[in-house]
Amino acid sequence: MAGLMLQGTGSDVGKSVLVAGLCRALANRGLRVLPFKPQNMSNNAAVTPEGGEIGRAQALQAIAARAPLHVDMNPVLLKPQADRTSQLIVHGKVRGTLGSGNFREGRRNLLPDVLESYRRLEAQCDLVVVEGAGSPAEINLRSGDIANMGFARAAGVPVVLVGDIDRGGVIAAVVGTRNVMDPEDAAMIRGFLINKFRGDPALFTDGYDAIAERSGWRGYGLVPWLSAAARLPSEDAVVLERGQGARPGRKLVACPILPRIANFDDLDPLRGEPEIDLAMIPPGTPIPAQASLVVLPGSKATIADLAFLREQGWDIDILAHRRRGGMVLGICGGYQMLGRTLADPRGIEGAPSQVTGLGLLEVDTEIGVVKSLEAVSGTALDEALRGYEMHMGVTDGPGCGRPFAQFDDGRSDGAISADGLVLGTYCHGFLGTPGLRKALLGRIGAQGTAFDQSHVVDTALDEIAEVLEAHVDIPGLLELARNSWR
Repeated sequence: MAGLMLQGTGSDVGKSVLVAGLCRALANRGLRVLPFKPQNMSNNAAVTPEGGEIGRAQALQAIAARAPLHVDMNPVLLKPQADRTSQLIVHGKVRGTLGSGNFREGRRNLLPDVLESYRRLEAQCDLVVVEGAGSPAEINLRSGDIANMGFARAAGVPVVLVGDIDRGGVIAAVVGTRNVMDPEDAAMIRGFLINKFRGDPALFTDGYDAIAERSGWRGYGLVPWLSAAARLPSEDAVVLERGQGARPGRKLVACPILPRIANFDDLDPLRGEPEIDLAMIPPGTPIPAQASLVVLPGSKATIADLAFLREQGWDIDILAHRRRGGMVLGICGGYQMLGRTLADPRGIEGAPSQVTGLGLLEVDTEIGVVKSLEAVSGTALDEALRGYEMHMGVTDGPGCGRPFAQFDDGRSDGAISADGLVLGTYCHGFLGTPGLRKALLGRIGAQGTAFDQSHVVDTALDEIAEVLEAHVDIPGLLELARNSWR
């Protein structure tokens, strides 16, 4: 019954991957370990067995710990749906919205929920590995904080600060964080880790020692660049890889990067296919004419993202692609965009409205207040299907008479156009099913493979754990956590 928290000098310093790697390393040592993140902000989420949702990173960390997903691992999840508004998920269920006007007070009121989840996890295992959010150096956000020092102090959990040497200025980042923080907050930090190092570690010996001397904190390791992390699902859209063309002998799959893109890890299995090049298309760039398949991904604000798609001229590109006989796949919000109309009469995503869709499927969608959250299985394209649903829309129309999938519980899902070239589904994660992925890729003339994406992720986690065992003082971290609990 102990806890250890990793916070960062900034966003994207590698906290999520390090927590996942530590969870796997500690699980490999035979410890019962569970991940925890008090507050997460992400539109990439996973469905838990009890029908809740948590951030994708905590789902990955649970896999690393060899533990079942649970809503307590991420009790507060904020899903941005506009520049100043986020859907608020507490203990896996929607609890309204948080905006710029009520953000600080709203967070502060959630601390009891956060501590309740943490104490439940703490009672079930040897160690809870906690991930912070952003950075404690963002002292303008300290009031009402539940993600970093607000949680650490309330729960009595020691903190190790992670710095990213790859972005430069890591000495100033770590020492500067120490200098701007409140002394009582700084006292919760007991050490530091330097992440993403490339080259000869001896070249940073003086810098490492300077950080320890100037901060007064103990160093727990210099972590090399973890190439295996590229094979893990990402939670943050800022890391989306971009590409424009297919290499010889490959088919191009193009996916536009929408402002509120969600669950884009759906596409991860395509990256491992030898006959596929996946291009994430940034704003200001047309969808390549040579694409064999265009994928419209999930979205947290479907109507707004559809308007953005049109502003970019991507609707023209997609319709031209369709006229050339190209295939289109819409997943969740992308499926809704492919229909005839999309209505939000209750103003769930913004102001009440109804818009015209792309008209490639004979379906109509109405966004409702009930959120579907569940794992699903069944068949699609004559192959076994496994995945999950996460949406607030109800879609109906003549196109549903040609469903994409038939679930084991008797429900049908999605729609397929009469010529079989436009497919829409609410099912996330189905591309991880090898047979179904092969069947889909066969429709664009590519030979899919039978690799298991879950095995790819599991192998990457083991590789990261092995590196951390070699470069991080894991016994020292365990002692820090246990001494704090005592």
